[in-house]
Amino acid sequence: MGNTSSRGESDASDPPLDGGKHKAKLQVQIQNQHKASIQSASSCSSDVGGGSNNSLKVQQQVQGSMTRSASGADVTEKYLTQLVPVEKLAEILREQTSAKYGINGILADVFVSQVFPQYTDLGHRLYRLMHSNSKATTKHLGAVAFRQQCERFLGIIDDAKTLECYIKMYAQEDNPDFIDKTGVTRLLHICYTIAMQHSGNAVLCSAINRTFGSVTKSIFLCHDSLSLGYVCRWFEQNLIRLVLLVHKYCVHTLSTAYRGLEQQTQPCGIELQTPVLEQRNPFTDVTDHSRGHGDLDSLMPLSQAWLLAGALPPLYSKPQTVASKSNNNSSAATAVQIFKEKLSMMPSHWTLLYDSNEHGVGANRFLHHVLGYRGPTLVLLHTKDEQTYCIASPSEWKETHLFVGSEGSCVVQLLPKFVILEKKPNILYLNTSIRGYPKGLRAGADPRKPIIAVDEHFENVDCKGLAAGLMSIEVWGCGDKSSREVQLDIKKWQIKEAERQRTVKLTAADWMDHPDRYLLELGGRQNYNN
Repeated sequence: MGNTSSRGESDASDPPLDGGKHKAKLQVQIQNQHKASIQSASSCSSDVGGGSNNSLKVQQQVQGSMTRSASGADVTEKYLTQLVPVEKLAEILREQTSAKYGINGILADVFVSQVFPQYTDLGHRLYRLMHSNSKATTKHLGAVAFRQQCERFLGIIDDAKTLECYIKMYAQEDNPDFIDKTGVTRLLHICYTIAMQHSGNAVLCSAINRTFGSVTKSIFLCHDSLSLGYVCRWFEQNLIRLVLLVHKYCVHTLSTAYRGLEQQTQPCGIELQTPVLEQRNPFTDVTDHSRGHGDLDSLMPLSQAWLLAGALPPLYSKPQTVASKSNNNSSAATAVQIFKEKLSMMPSHWTLLYDSNEHGVGANRFLHHVLGYRGPTLVLLHTKDEQTYCIASPSEWKETHLFVGSEGSCVVQLLPKFVILEKKPNILYLNTSIRGYPKGLRAGADPRKPIIAVDEHFENVDCKGLAAGLMSIEVWGCGDKSSREVQLDIKKWQIKEAERQRTVKLTAADWMDHPDRYLLELGGRQNYNN
């Protein structure tokens, strides 16, 4: 081979002879020598171990069977994760597991205690999901397997795929293809807890069981458990924003937990509060009777406001723009801005415009407190048979003989089941004075058969053909502070204008010729002659 290579190098330096025949002849010689070397090597292997074909088959079987390691690492993965935060987190958790348990990997207890100390149930379910997806045969996950699963989890972009992951996390342990009422309730509870703790509101709400029960009744009806696909489709159509909030929190935690672990501080105890909620909670508890209504319940407890904010379009729950405090730590200020957009589900800017228990029932009372508010509104109707409905209007209410409303107009049943009845434009109707057209408040795509119809006296309500007495009405404004301030300014101007027109200043000369003077004299008030 050495002589051949040197011969090839010397021939390559010379010009081709006979039209390139010499070069072609050299290539044929090299190929023949290469085939001869392969045949000799195969004959040697057959003499030692019994045939080249058998050795190749054994090699292929070994490669096909070892696609994963015992700790769940995918050996066919062509590249490892390039996410530095995940790589650092995996190394820290591996070192702590090795120091505490003597295992070269990552255990669930270490992962939960270091990464999700505030939400242990969520941490265990997330680790169980990654362990199941890795198909590991050991209790622990290898560092490589942990990095691969974190990379795939953080790489989920599609909302439907994200929802499927979390529904699967809360599925039944003995039947992972189905989920029961308990699993859905636990999923709703973690969504509510994360939203409250990152918005500055109290977590406890006495109406939380009633709120969660309305969701489970709507999903399961008379069934004890349902398939994961059915529950995923229901959440996708009604409450997908609630689950996406939890995913944003998990992504943030997995991406930043290594910082706290390196500094020996609390790893993921995010103490950021949504800036819009750094004010008094506008939602009353159902057991709060300080408003003087006796045993009447509020139609908008804290848990109900949270559920509506997750079901309605973002324009209803968009937080206010709050100037961040001056802080030398630019990273902390940036984190505040991120969480203001990502983890702000509670709408503290909602303000109560009209409450029939306080302002009185009637069409004129409704118009007086609602008209002039230039922003989205929510009209809550509670009937005597314990039915509660919500009419969401994305724009200002106006009296008209036409069905109006832009994108975001919808009708929702809140109690006893949570159901989005209709979500379309041009489904809202309000008329109390135009003759020749139906009077009252209506909502529905079909003008002849609206889903909800309130009579002109605001005493009865008809929902899908079922009539009931109207017990109470609440109207909540969902705009910013300026919307409420503009409405109050308009009302002040109206009051001043009415007072100005009622008070007429007259001089003595004008009064002598004023017609009111003669009318008073005819009535017997002669003292007005002077």
